[in-house]
Amino acid sequence: MKKEDEEKKEEEIIDDISIVESTEDGLELPDKDKNKKLREEIKRLQKEKNEYLLGWQRAKADYINLQRELEAVRLNSSLITKEKVVENILPALDSFEMAFSNQDFWQRVDKSWRQGIESIYDQIISGLNKSDIEKIDQVDILFDPNIHQSIEKIKTDDKGKDHFVESILQVGYKVGNRTIRPAKVRIFEFENKNHS
Repeated sequence: MKKEDEEKKEEEIIDDISIVESTEDGLELPDKDKNKKLREEIKRLQKEKNEYLLGWQRAKADYINLQRELEAVRLNSSLITKEKVVENILPALDSFEMAFSNQDFWQRVDKSWRQGIESIYDQIISGLNKSDIEKIDQVDILFDPNIHQSIEKIKTDDKGKDHFVESILQVGYKVGNRTIRPAKVRIFEFENKNHS
């Protein structure tokens, strides 16, 4: 117990000691010099605080940028995965489209069997739509080189139809703004017969 009492007394003595700024001769510094030293210490501490703050702000900005980059990578990976899935089932989707396009033959197929096949196709397309994968199969819209590939031009004397999609030769697909496969289309091309 004595050792603990001695340690407590030493701590009390140390707490009672106040450090006084002094000159080299051991004399107490005048207030003017004390204030100058305090101002210098404050400047040094403020500079150090600003450096720490700047470092923290940079680290925070780096962290936010990293989160954005990771989200972009995650989104891009998701889009690439969706693209690969669609690319792998494109032959089957094309076969459905080809079967449906021959209406004479398709109408001669047994009605219940035909409805079953159409139902399966609708389920596949519905699943793709739920995954934000869309068919590019609209006609009578303006040709867009981002989603269409022009295979043939059909002459028209209607200027309002110029460069509009006349028909779809092969359905295209896209996920978001990314085209997986452009739709192969025929487009109208205006031909002014008065100037021939």
